[in-house]
Amino acid sequence: MLTKPSVTFLCLCVFAAILIISCQSRSPKESTMKSVQLVTLDPGHFHAALVQKSMYENVDSTVHVYAPAGSDVQLHLGRIDAFNTRPENPTHWKEEVYTGDDFFEKMIAEKTGNVVVISGNNQKKTKYISASLKAGFNVLADKPMVISSVDFKLLEDAFREAKEKNLLLYDIMTERFEITTMLQKEFSLLSEVFGTLQEGSEDNPAVTKESVHHFYKYVSGSVLTRPAWFMDVNQQGEGIVDVTTHLVDLVQWECFPGQKLDYLKDIQITSAKRWTTDMTLSEFKAITKLVEFPDYLKKDIVNDTILRVYGNGEINYKIKNVNAKVSVRWNYKAPEGAGDTHYSIMRGTKSNLIIQQGAEQKYVPTLYIELAGDRSSFEKTLLEQLKSVKAKFPGVELRPTDKGWEVVVPASYREGHEAHFGRVMEKFLEYLKNNNMPEWEVPNMIAKYYTTTQGLEKAMKK
Repeated sequence: MLTKPSVTFLCLCVFAAILIISCQSRSPKESTMKSVQLVTLDPGHFHAALVQKSMYENVDSTVHVYAPAGSDVQLHLGRIDAFNTRPENPTHWKEEVYTGDDFFEKMIAEKTGNVVVISGNNQKKTKYISASLKAGFNVLADKPMVISSVDFKLLEDAFREAKEKNLLLYDIMTERFEITTMLQKEFSLLSEVFGTLQEGSEDNPAVTKESVHHFYKYVSGSVLTRPAWFMDVNQQGEGIVDVTTHLVDLVQWECFPGQKLDYLKDIQITSAKRWTTDMTLSEFKAITKLVEFPDYLKKDIVNDTILRVYGNGEINYKIKNVNAKVSVRWNYKAPEGAGDTHYSIMRGTKSNLIIQQGAEQKYVPTLYIELAGDRSSFEKTLLEQLKSVKAKFPGVELRPTDKGWEVVVPASYREGHEAHFGRVMEKFLEYLKNNNMPEWEVPNMIAKYYTTTQGLEKAMKK
């Protein structure tokens, strides 16, 4: 006969057993998504810090950083500290840092988190991605995930690994959250306004996207210190496989929304080219704080003091039946009052949708609708169709111009490029929690990197 204490003890044991079994039987989503623990790996690029410019619900405030000792990790920690100490809406991240030579092996062995953020030296990035997935991490990687056709197959295998292990591999595509780009896509979906996307030709593409960037720039109010390897195309990648990642992504995202792309069938590179930006030693000093060029850059130096960086490139290609062109240019420094700029045109059978960001626009991205036909009959239709746009983007208006209309955007929508990293992070966390990433994302990421790496191959052969 059991005594009362014995019965109590037995009940407690049964309860504990039930609790253990219930925890073990939970789905991976239930058991792992209660809290997200971030790990930052080798943060050589300032984008690694920008994903922590805000705090996020259900994300642990302690972030483990694994990196080689040196200026890259110190600059990263300085940026996080600036977010933590800013007067308005400060963050409260706590960085736990390991800087031993075996930092990568240490990260894999300790596995102090379930999401690794990778934004740094692109020469190592594809291998970092692959090994992190094999170790069971979800991966949020800055663009580009790959900078050469040699490593493209490794990236394909990484996506297969992620699928097999039910892990999330995603890249940081901030430009999808820029308001004029979002509106360009929105108006292109209105067949009575845009018509259908033209096919175009190589000489007159249906879609053109051009981006101008600058080595000398301000981030979070300060002149950005760039690592010297940023100017080494073997480590950073050429411009044609770096910034054009955004442009290729937008072509796919806007022109073929919700559609899966098969790079073996849907992508054909027709032509490509590349050229250099020349930088003096004094200009190099201003952005790196180094007094001389490191040895690995000497292969790119002419006349002892001029560094030639292959930061510029152009790819002409067919995506399905549509001719597209993407191009990137890196200047040293922007004109006074200017910054990085973007130009985009989508040619429709009824109108063209054009984003410009020049001096006339005061270097603010501005969307225009230009007519292909009669204005009087079109205007009534346009104003009627505007209602559906305003339902999603309240406050958007139209202003007549000589060639059509300017889309007037309320200031509240212009968050700025740095804020878009938070938007990407929020989307990543949503996919992680709900396991609801759209089916087209993975094949289209693969198609995107096929386009950039094959574009580089074509340009180098030329």
